Amino acid sequence: MTNKKIQLVALALLIGGIMLYLNKDWFTKAPIQISHRFHAFGGRLNQDSGPSPLMFEFSRLLKLTSIQVVAVNDIETNKYPHPLWHLISDSNSVPTRGFLYGMEIQGMRPAYKGSAAAPLDPTAKYRLLLQAGGFKAQHDFRIDPAAGP
Repeated sequence: MTNKKIQLVALALLIGGIMLYLNKDWFTKAPIQISHRFHAFGGRLNQDSGPSPLMFEFSRLLKLTSIQVVAVNDIETNKYPHPLWHLISDSNSVPTRGFLYGMEIQGMRPAYKGSAAAPLDPTAKYRLLLQAGGFKAQHDFRIDPAAGP
């Protein structure tokens, strides 16, 4: 090869590398977006006991491997916060776009045998921690809509 051809190939590789670098988001999956809303079906909003009628929804189908709900103040003060609700899946969770707080999710089981979702305090702030394969996401929420985010 002549010197001119080597320079042209090097220039083409350099331009190709710059294009890949600038468009590297083509090769990554979009982040998981989580939202929550309240359900008022079955009269559950007026009950003082049991989990709150809170629905979590995702921007796409997820095959969940771990779900945890933890109080934010517990995360800030403890190295190992106590989850109020913790589900795990070994391998067979069903892809889902959302779930209700405290519900049984097909293919998942409580992390600790016999545990159930704890009631949520309207004055506290909570964090939902999700794992779906290699993806991790979190979402802070309150169950009192008047308290703000």
